[in-house]
Amino acid sequence: MQPFRIGNEYVSRLCPGVQLLLKEDRIELQSQEPLYALSSAVWPGGFSEADAMVNWKVPLTYQCDDPVRDIREQCVQWGYNSERTVGFITAAKLTHAAVQESEGDGFKLLCCTTSGTKNAARAGLPRKTFPSYMPGTINTMIVIDGELSESAMVNAVITATEAKTAALQKLGIVERANGESATGTTTDAIAIAVTQNMSWGVKHVYAGSATSLGCTLAEAVYRSVYVACKTQDED
Repeated sequence: MQPFRIGNEYVSRLCPGVQLLLKEDRIELQSQEPLYALSSAVWPGGFSEADAMVNWKVPLTYQCDDPVRDIREQCVQWGYNSERTVGFITAAKLTHAAVQESEGDGFKLLCCTTSGTKNAARAGLPRKTFPSYMPGTINTMIVIDGELSESAMVNAVITATEAKTAALQKLGIVERANGESATGTTTDAIAIAVTQNMSWGVKHVYAGSATSLGCTLAEAVYRSVYVACKTQDED
């Protein structure tokens, strides 16, 4: 579940042509097949075409005046087409990223999560807010080999978020300011990247937890978030 604690490369056993690489300051997810992505990542956000995703580790002192500019410039330096790369920013341990793979009725999927929870928070409660981006976060990259409608991709984000929250509650992670059970951190990000492979012969139009896709996705997210968070303070 944590391949980068012992190596620098993880090749998906289920999703053809997908691999994860640990570099000095980032995790790269590469796909030989083009992906259709929906993300809340720093760049580009929303729906986009993508060939890669990058989770860039920055120091806690990172000056985040223009994170979009920064991640786009970094993509160019790393040799990626910034217009076809989903870019995340984190301060979490990359070596402790947790990876899960699963398959079900008309799909296969891979989930990779990095976690830092020092800014854990419970949504819905008042707090001091900030206009700029902060890097402490739970970042989740998901690749689905299958065909999904856009509404199913949005549904998948909801289901994955619920699973993340369940994992945090199981671990007893709280918002430090008030001791309330955390629903996430203040800067979480996620990407759902889909091959739109029609060879399965089925198009998923829902991804709630009662569907095969949603249930399997939720289990993968839950396990990856749980392990990444539980081990974040380990060497």
